[in-house]
Order: sequence, then structure tokens, then C-alpha cells
Amino acid sequence: MSNKHGPRPVEGERVGLKARKVSFSWEGTPLHWVPGDPFTTHTINVLHLLLPAGERWFVHVYRQVLPYIRDEQLRADVVGFIGQEAMHSQAHDEVLPHLRDQGLDPTPYTAQVDWMFEKLLGDRTLPPGRARKWWLLERVAFIAAIEHYTAFLGDWVLNADELDRRGADPMMLDLLRWHGAEEVEHRSVAFDLFMHVDGNYRRRARTWATAFGALVFLWQRGVRFFMENDPTLVDGRASVKAFYLSGRQGTLPATGDILRSIPTYLGRSYHPSQEGSTAQAVAYLATSPAALAAAKRAS
Repeated sequence: MSNKHGPRPVEGERVGLKARKVSFSWEGTPLHWVPGDPFTTHTINVLHLLLPAGERWFVHVYRQVLPYIRDEQLRADVVGFIGQEAMHSQAHDEVLPHLRDQGLDPTPYTAQVDWMFEKLLGDRTLPPGRARKWWLLERVAFIAAIEHYTAFLGDWVLNADELDRRGADPMMLDLLRWHGAEEVEHRSVAFDLFMHVDGNYRRRARTWATAFGALVFLWQRGVRFFMENDPTLVDGRASVKAFYLSGRQGTLPATGDILRSIPTYLGRSYHPSQEGSTAQAVAYLATSPAALAAAKRAS
């Protein structure tokens, strides 16, 4: 089940992974935490709806694949990845009561997300052997494709200076950048695991198409849900044009950058270490208020 001829990683981009037990306080965070920009606020808020269920699912699948790992360094990376993803899920989950307090109950949407990860992508009653292994490998490949975009978003938010210029809430920015930095820090793990246990290019391309389509579908539904149910908006609407213009202004990822990420992942020589900067991620984690407080509590 191993693939020994995958793309070579960039030297110096790997770092030992550890979970940082961060905590955040949301009492002072306004509903529109990007001032005067509910569309940007709610587009990014979709993360709080998708990630808790998604990252719990990552952890569940990776615990099943641990027995297939024959490389001790990769095993250590996967264990570190599991710890970080579990913490990400918890941190974003804790934002949801704050949204409810602000008049936005996300339950109708999160129930659909939970169904997708727990039922559609969950464990299936399959006979031991080839069928069960096939479904495990499909999900490992699916996670690798999703992690390509979580790392993309992590790199983006670490460099999204326009959010600072717009006066975005510091607590929310720290959550997003702490999470984004860890996504950049562990960006190679999911891909390396897929290459180790399988590496089939057709599976990689097929699961990328499924993952990308699912992310676009779920994200636009989430933004529409927030905009239509925001109690402060009379006629809240989401549109592709608004997303494009926000990308041009730097408050959201640029549409062109998202489109260019497609051939990047599908390139046969692609490796996640070619994207983003571990040094930048580690530098942010060394200054993040939440990460520093977690380190102080741990010591």
C-alpha cells in the first residue's frame, strides 16, 4: 500500500507538530467583526460551520489509517496532525454560541454539514478486505484534497493585511491566523499520507473534483444562509460578484488565485511544501496571543 516515487518535498519546510490548547473569549466581538462589511464577515464565518464536523471527521478517518503507516516520521506527523485538527474543531465550535447570542442560529445549516460528514462520508457496513480498504483510501484522498485548500486559506489569512486595515476584530483575526498558521505548518501531512498508503493519480484527481465541488457548494450555501438570516440586514444577499470584488480588495481570497490552485494540486510534480512558508507560520505562532497563552498554561 505504499508509494515510494511521489513528488519530493521542499527541504526545510517540515516541522514537528504539536497541538496548542488555545482558548478565545467572544464577548467583545461584534456580529460584523469586519466593520461595515457583513459579506466578508459571513463568508469567513462559514468556516465556523464547516470545520467542527469536518475536522472531527478527519480525526476519525486518520485513527483508522494509523495501522497502515509504515514510516515512523510520517506516523508522528499524523499523530500531531490529529491533535491539531481536534483543537481546531473545538475552537471553531465555541464560536457558534456567540453567533446564536447575536441572533444567528446556525443549527439548520450545521445539521446538514453533520449529515454529510457522519453519514455520506462516514463509515459504511462493508465486508473486511478490499471493499473496506477502498473506502478508507477514498476518504484519505478526499482529506488530502481538502487540506490543499485549508493550507491555501491559511496562507491567505496570514497575509491578509487588508483585514487589519479595515479594523477587523483582533480576537477573530487571532483565531483565524492561529488556525491558518497550523494549517500551513502541517500542510504536507495529508498529501504525504495519501502518497504513502496509495498515491494513485486517478484517485487523487477524482477526489479533488469531488472535494472542490462540495466545498464550493457548501460555502455558497453557508454565505447565503448567514446573509439571509442576519437580523441586522433588511435584504441580505450573497453573490459571485460580491465575492470577486472582495477578492480584488483583499478582504477575501482572489478568484484568480483560487482558480490557479486547481492545476497546482493536479500537477504530477506537486507537493504541498511548494506552497506557503513554514517559517512565516511558526513566526506567527510565536506571537499569537492565544498560542502564547496556551504555552504559558502548558508550562
